[in-house]
Amino acid sequence: MKNKKNIEKTFLVFITFIISTHLSAQQSDTDFVFNEFWNSASAEEAELSIADILQSGISFSDAYQKLQTGKVYDAADTGVVLRSYEAANGTEYFYHLNVPENYDPSKQYQVRFELHGGIGGRTNNEPSGRGRGRTRLEGVEQIYVMPYAWMDSAWWAVSQVENIREILDRVKREYNVNENKVVLGGISDGGTGAWYVAMHENTRFAAFYSFIGYTMVLGSPTIADGTSYLHNLLGKSWYAINGGRDRLYPTSRVTPFITYLQNKGIDIDYHPLPDGEHNTRWWPEWRDNFETFVAAHPRDPNPASISWKAVEGSNIRSHWLIIEELDFEKESPIPLFEVGVDPSDGSTVLAMEEAGRVNLVREGNNIQAISDRVASFRLLLSPEVIDFTQVITITVNNVVKFQGMLEPSLETLLNWTAKDNDRQMLYAAELLIEL
Repeated sequence: MKNKKNIEKTFLVFITFIISTHLSAQQSDTDFVFNEFWNSASAEEAELSIADILQSGISFSDAYQKLQTGKVYDAADTGVVLRSYEAANGTEYFYHLNVPENYDPSKQYQVRFELHGGIGGRTNNEPSGRGRGRTRLEGVEQIYVMPYAWMDSAWWAVSQVENIREILDRVKREYNVNENKVVLGGISDGGTGAWYVAMHENTRFAAFYSFIGYTMVLGSPTIADGTSYLHNLLGKSWYAINGGRDRLYPTSRVTPFITYLQNKGIDIDYHPLPDGEHNTRWWPEWRDNFETFVAAHPRDPNPASISWKAVEGSNIRSHWLIIEELDFEKESPIPLFEVGVDPSDGSTVLAMEEAGRVNLVREGNNIQAISDRVASFRLLLSPEVIDFTQVITITVNNVVKFQGMLEPSLETLLNWTAKDNDRQMLYAAELLIEL
């Protein structure tokens, strides 16, 4: 009898060991494939790891938790760091980083893009100028990113918007970035460029700033590209400073347009300096005020309302909305207010190409949309704001286009995480709405 009990005890220990060993091996395999995913050098490389994660057997909830936590960052270069990469068109893009000397990879860092001025004096993409890589307007401890533009690829070009997206993705793969605290702006031409970038890309940024720049430079016939929609400035906050004695963009010229934008609903913290010239000598006095503004305006990764205009193949995404296909015959059933358009005669402030537009308002699991000149759009749904145990209803132009339950998809979660490389912006499902 005693021998039988010993045998049973030995068997239970053996079974426990086998199960424990299996679970440990499974955990090890999962950690390995996730590390491959996290350590990818690009979105395309990350996508190659998705199949292995799907085959690992990990549950959606466990994968979601892992992706929220993110990877363990290694020590990285600090101080002034020069980086470059080659784009698909063969252009080599350079950029400088200015990283705190005491950078701690376990800590998430705020990031500020600083776009330079003087585009007309640059004939190529080689970093140039005094104090190369040094932050011109240094503020709180953060990672500073300084891309470079030149006459053939100015800040007001789609190629530079793509360049800025690529640089941010690369920075996030190397450094521990707080994705909800990434701000972009610049000085002079760089400030003007910030307005352009914001009209094409607002998903990745918390707020924008423009120092001694002027939005309406983008209206020049030699610069206007027709895809810059002032309406797309809605939903993000701005900080702007201009000087009364500025030889290029004096407040007498800039203030009326800033006021126009403010009256149209654009959130701009504007500071006209009567004695200010075309320089930033005022920075020491205004630095703390600016950093207080930045701290008060983190990104909402899943805003409850979006209003976005786009042309196919260009600025098609704003957060959880992607405008897929246009159809100019599918007009909104109601007249739509638009920043930059005079409702009395339809005249525009900036020349604009025909575009599609979608307005979204989300309340719980109910999403109301107004669509204008759009044939289809895609919605990306996050468990942070959508309850996947309840019915989801999508109404477009007062017609219910979807009503039902959606199962969180691990494949969708991984696909969009690979593309976005963003721990704060994770999606469990996507819906293509065809009109």
